[in-house]
Amino acid sequence: MARTFRWLLRIFVAVSLLALTGAMGIYWLAARSLPDYDATHEVAGLTGPVEIVRDHANVPHIFGDSDPDVFFGLGFAHAQDRLWQMTVMRRTAQGRLSELFGARTLRTDELLRRMDLYGAAVASVADQDAATRTALEAYAAGVNAWIDTVNEDALGRGAPEFFLFTPEIQPWRPADSIAIVKLMALQLTSAMPQEVLRARASLALSPERLRDILPDAPGTPVTALPQYGSLFPNLPANTPLVPRDGEHGYAMLPVPEIDLAGASNAWAAAPDRSAAGGSLLASDPHLGLSAPSIWYLARLELDTGGVIGGTIPGIPMVLNGRSDALGWGITATGMDDQDVFIEEVNPADPAQYRSPRGWVDFETRRSIIRVKDAAPVTVELRRTQNGPVMPGGHFGLANVTPPGHVAALAWTALDRDDRSLSAAMGLMHARTVDEAIDAMEDFVAPALNLTLADRSEIGFKMVGKQPARSADQRGQGRIPSLGWQMANRWQGTLPYAENPEVREPASGILGNTNNKITDRPFPNHITFDWGDTQRIQRWQKLMQDRQVHTRESFIDAQLDTVSFTARSLLPLIAADLWFTGEAAEDGTPERQRQRALELLANWNGEMNEHLPEPLIYAAWLRQLQTRLIRDELGPLAAEFHHPDPIFIERVFRDIDGASAWCDVVQSAITETCTDLARIALDEALIWIGENHGRALESLRWGDAHIARHDHAVLGDVPVLKWIVNIRQSTSGGDNTLQRGQTIGTGPEPFANVHAAGYRGVYDLADPDSSLFVLATGQSGHPLSRHYDDLGELWRRGDYIPMSLDPELARAAAVGVTELIPE
Repeated sequence: MARTFRWLLRIFVAVSLLALTGAMGIYWLAARSLPDYDATHEVAGLTGPVEIVRDHANVPHIFGDSDPDVFFGLGFAHAQDRLWQMTVMRRTAQGRLSELFGARTLRTDELLRRMDLYGAAVASVADQDAATRTALEAYAAGVNAWIDTVNEDALGRGAPEFFLFTPEIQPWRPADSIAIVKLMALQLTSAMPQEVLRARASLALSPERLRDILPDAPGTPVTALPQYGSLFPNLPANTPLVPRDGEHGYAMLPVPEIDLAGASNAWAAAPDRSAAGGSLLASDPHLGLSAPSIWYLARLELDTGGVIGGTIPGIPMVLNGRSDALGWGITATGMDDQDVFIEEVNPADPAQYRSPRGWVDFETRRSIIRVKDAAPVTVELRRTQNGPVMPGGHFGLANVTPPGHVAALAWTALDRDDRSLSAAMGLMHARTVDEAIDAMEDFVAPALNLTLADRSEIGFKMVGKQPARSADQRGQGRIPSLGWQMANRWQGTLPYAENPEVREPASGILGNTNNKITDRPFPNHITFDWGDTQRIQRWQKLMQDRQVHTRESFIDAQLDTVSFTARSLLPLIAADLWFTGEAAEDGTPERQRQRALELLANWNGEMNEHLPEPLIYAAWLRQLQTRLIRDELGPLAAEFHHPDPIFIERVFRDIDGASAWCDVVQSAITETCTDLARIALDEALIWIGENHGRALESLRWGDAHIARHDHAVLGDVPVLKWIVNIRQSTSGGDNTLQRGQTIGTGPEPFANVHAAGYRGVYDLADPDSSLFVLATGQSGHPLSRHYDDLGELWRRGDYIPMSLDPELARAAAVGVTELIPE
């Protein structure tokens, strides 16, 4: 027995030593790719020396003798910290993910090949102005200089992920940066899925009920649309629902869910509304959370002066930031920049489709997708005069495409003469609001609201090309249209001068939370589906509560977690439940309901992570909307992931008979809205008990509202996910200014997956007192201390200095990198 024990002990020790040796070897290999920020590199492509000073938060301050050299330094810094992220984004735009990840990303590659974003980017390079082409070439040279340095010095392939996937990295090209801009445009629009959803819902609902479940933003009413079924009488009303994209073969799809398309906040105060006598601007763009963040902080010292703020690795510009004279922030417009066209295929010749002038040939070409560990796949790409053909499997298009037809996509971002980067480059050089607005005239996509502040005034301009539609277009861009009818087709784009604009408002305050910005009727309407009707209400109150604002009051507004939605909806849905009924015994469902109602009755609507009320409220609304729509919509109800406050208000106020949703169609009795509210609350409390415990007072919203910063590739891999993913308990919610949009589905429906990955507050009275922060850290390397070091500051609502003072950057620098011409 003793001998057996000794041998077992020896085997255990040997295995443990081997495992430890293996772990140390893996760590050593992974750590090789951590960049040395205190180093000197001789590189090709520079005209003079470049200095990259990384301040205490690892924000690079880049100095050079010329603008091209500074952009070279930005490319070098981006590649040092985010090479894997840049590579994946480029492959996504190119439709080449499957070369790394195999068949699971095949359908994503197919979709991007059909859209041909990368082809449009390549074609657009020649359309940039000379200075922008030079900047793109210099930036690409900087990226490639770091890749060459990694290869020559054996620096761990540049990122630890390259040890798990092919280490081959193609040189960076100017078109790659334009392609990432177009990829961002794709991530900021949901117009096509919205069209398909509206068409699908119209097949199951009357026009009145369709207006309930997909309501217009409050304001000028919209003229009635034709029922989608009337366009195609033979299209069955109950066609089987094609599962959502994530459920039938997509992986790493850059197209957001309808409720998770781009959002953001930005607002500004003129000097006479500022306590310090200078303009103020706050900006916090909302995108899907990830590890690392999509944003990267940087400072560039250009010929016209320093600019600092949020960049996106792969793009050589500051998208959200300031100079010493001008600050700018962006929000998603939500423009209807996509239309689906139903094209009739010639029954006698499937290579043709109907046009206004008869049958014409599809533009057709083949594309080969290489797939890791599988045979290559050849995809036939077709295009009509309206745009690329999208097969029915994408976005549920099969549900609304009749036999003998195909669906084509028109989208402004497919412009092959896109000068958006040249326009954005001009923004960085602008010194005044007027100069900034003029600079952005050629910007195409994504459509953005640009909030501006210089030392003496503030302004607002929507930038991006808006499709010019005919007033006779039957679908008004809200449902798919017949592609062969000339009245439905786009007629170019509207003039930039017609984009909404505000200069020097009389109130001295302007801002946007993705809310409705114009009442212009169709076809100059911009969109019917504005992104916010709720946060704007809270923002208006906070701005009007003070005569003058400070940097601190703007920070308070950015971090505000009071839900106007909760304050307005709870009195409606609980009107007949509060303070009614007899006392119930502890442990009974009735007593649990009464206790929940008592908590909500005394709650001020603050979505604080430490409180139980936000979880009770959120779970109740989720169950309530599901109860209201499930019987009418059947499986289509699964498409509505988030409670719509306007829909619920219409129902409980019985606007245009909307209370009809409260009656369960399949039951013999007639249910009231109070009945459904009570049932939904009981169901919500059961769900909470099963997932978070029955003791309501001990619940924490933050335990359910966990910010999920997931690694795009390794986030689901056992063991590794504990290293690469970042989790944070957070306040806020779907409709608060400190927005933390919930995922809405799955076992953790209240996980925070879409929020302000970047926050900045700029004070033009004292520019160097400005502040900014990221949701994670600057580095994309999981072993770096800068992988998540800013994340805790972000979670707490803290910021770091946003200064253009070079001495302040050097004072606590984590390293200074010198780039010397070879």
